Amino acid sequence: MPANISTDQVWREVERQFFAVLAFVTARGEARTAGIVYTVRDRQVYIMTGINSWKIRHITANPHVSLTVTIPKRVPLLPWLPIPPATITFQGDASMHAVRDVPPEIPRKLLRGLEPSPAELGAVCVIRIRPQGQFVTYGVGVPLRTMRNPEAARGRAPV
Repeated sequence: MPANISTDQVWREVERQFFAVLAFVTARGEARTAGIVYTVRDRQVYIMTGINSWKIRHITANPHVSLTVTIPKRVPLLPWLPIPPATITFQGDASMHAVRDVPPEIPRKLLRGLEPSPAELGAVCVIRIRPQGQFVTYGVGVPLRTMRNPEAARGRAPV
């Protein structure tokens, strides 16, 4: 029986994390991924990247993306024991925005204390991802021992 998890539970976990893997397709149809740092506002995910980056070129050609949030897992009192991370994966549509066109707390959270010059800020943009469909989870909202049973550790919730 799959894990019983709610949309609110998934969003709480997505909001607690800050690292994910962004997947997209190049203009030539080749799959690519990139590790990214993100923040969440109003159940949308925001990423900052260089305005001339390959992420921007590929997402401009095909804005349909997938994001996988990884959630580290540890056994209390046995932190050296290797445990695979829990994951939350979802699809969404990405759009690009100038830094000045997003609420000011988004760049502040993404920059995490860095204070770039106006020229440096002009060389970056913000990618907004609007999730769609369903969250697909593994190991979210279940005890560690349940993660040994993939069927029981998997879950789904509407975005």
